[in-house]
Amino acid sequence: MPQPSATDVARLLDSIAAARAAGTITEHSAATMRDWLTQPRYAEFAAELASRIDRGLWKELDDVFWTVIPFGTGGRRGMMYPVGSNAINDRTIGESAQGLADYVRSTLPAGETPSCAIAYDTRHRSEHFAKLCTEVLLAAGFKVFFLRGVRSTPELSFAVRSTNSTCGIMVTASHNPPTDNAVKVYWAGGVQVLPPHDQGIIDRVMKADMIHRESFESGVTSGRVQFVEQEIDPAFVKAVLLQSAAGPRDISILYTPLHGVGATAVVPVLAGAGFERLRIYGPHEKPDGDFPNVPGHVANPENPAVLGGPIEEAKARGDDLVLASDPDCDRLGAAAPLTRRPGAGWSTFTGNQLCGLLCDQAIASRRARGESTPGDYAVTTIVTSGLIRRVAEAHGLTVDDTQLVGFKWICAAIDRHGPAGFVFGTEESHGYLAGTHVRDKDAAVAALLMAEQTAALKAEGRTPHEKLDELFTTHGCHQERQINVMLPGATGMERMKEIMAALRATPPETFGGLKVVRTRDQASLRTWTPGTTPESYEGVKSDVVLFDLAGPEAGVLLPDGRFPPLGNAVAARPSGTEPKIKFYLFAHALPGSAADLSVTKQRLGERLDAVERDLRTLVGV
Repeated sequence: MPQPSATDVARLLDSIAAARAAGTITEHSAATMRDWLTQPRYAEFAAELASRIDRGLWKELDDVFWTVIPFGTGGRRGMMYPVGSNAINDRTIGESAQGLADYVRSTLPAGETPSCAIAYDTRHRSEHFAKLCTEVLLAAGFKVFFLRGVRSTPELSFAVRSTNSTCGIMVTASHNPPTDNAVKVYWAGGVQVLPPHDQGIIDRVMKADMIHRESFESGVTSGRVQFVEQEIDPAFVKAVLLQSAAGPRDISILYTPLHGVGATAVVPVLAGAGFERLRIYGPHEKPDGDFPNVPGHVANPENPAVLGGPIEEAKARGDDLVLASDPDCDRLGAAAPLTRRPGAGWSTFTGNQLCGLLCDQAIASRRARGESTPGDYAVTTIVTSGLIRRVAEAHGLTVDDTQLVGFKWICAAIDRHGPAGFVFGTEESHGYLAGTHVRDKDAAVAALLMAEQTAALKAEGRTPHEKLDELFTTHGCHQERQINVMLPGATGMERMKEIMAALRATPPETFGGLKVVRTRDQASLRTWTPGTTPESYEGVKSDVVLFDLAGPEAGVLLPDGRFPPLGNAVAARPSGTEPKIKFYLFAHALPGSAADLSVTKQRLGERLDAVERDLRTLVGV
């Protein structure tokens, strides 16, 4: 496409001015489009932009130019579009790679050669973006360890550690819609970037001007691009299998990768562990960035609907377990029959339920391998079910449940506490890790734990749902719910801030008829009970506020000063990039008899209903 002439540019600038005068586009869109037409750093995109202006695609252009797509604390994610500062394209991906390269070089001693491991998933243009990042890093003097063919995000984390790279890049938008793509950025050791490096990279990305590139082919020829999949693939599978334990293997597993990369990780791991009756769900088997056979084309195992088709096939063919990983294979969903009786119904597990089941299994597996130590511990987040701490402490582990949302904080805690005693890390959004082979959540190791637990339970005549009920009767029944409150429109972000400010300034006195007995403000790291002066507590600041409600252990600090495990509670966490608040609701009952469990579950469900009604009234939705 030929570059626009000076005459064309003048005409296009007039068109932009007219669109702005008519209120068709924002001032930021107009100013940024002018830059993209006239500044040398955007020269390769001028013709593409000109074509869209001439076609009058103002709505599309306003959407992709009205702001700068943020480089967040883990990377850059958004909708793909050939041009625009608020979209994923060659310019914004190039800026991300350039900013990373500039920052990494600034942290190294003079003369030291930086290195980066790079992988990509099945999304549209993922391979292209991976090679673009490689070219930018080559121009900055990096050596690149490149995994050809689609691979899982956990394997990228493993590759960073295995190659001793300075950093890593994974091209994936996880479980976002097919329109999206992204880069996830990792630091040495294989964990997503943490402070101060995250802000340091963000600053460099925002200052990126010219993007320098060296051809991918020249990097291969010179040996500065090294293809590593033949050594990394088997080493990754071997590392995951270190979390396996001997036991029954007589189950039939139906697995869906949801059109993603999971067949490269989950399948060889389960096969290597001895699960011979394993097959892939046909409609989801083909790698495809459109996720064509997934409901709504959003391949997220947190959504029970994506397992609907696999469950029907599993019921018809007599399978024992359905497993699903998201497109980049770092999250796991699962479903199983409720009992072993013929014709029994099936149900999916929530993320919190899998947290409890897999925590129990990770502890059992470690003991079966003879690896338990007095310093064993588990790690989870401030908005994950209190069942995790209760299960782990019952087995003699210590538990760190003070981590922020985001698996990188769990992984940072592993390195802080020491990897030798780490047993299990988890978060409610279907993220799980056992072992220290990576510093990220890993669907492959989660699938291994789930399969081994299911096989052991089948040998006893039980299912994972019955195991979960056993955990509830032993440690107390736990029920959770999440509510996303969208606040659309130009005033949405302001309304979100107002709601969070009001929750802190005048905390509700009750939710669902239960008194608020303690408020925790993670933003200020202060906590208080009604009528008392706020006290400080240790932690990492984040825009989260949590209300402990009346019930078992509520509001009473433990002798060591820690908060008790989550019981009845409500937490509010706003999005940092869109007008949305995520509310987490928790209900808890003390341990009781198996005979009373169904009634207890119903009572807790009704409690959550009441809390949700009050919450929706409070925020006006």
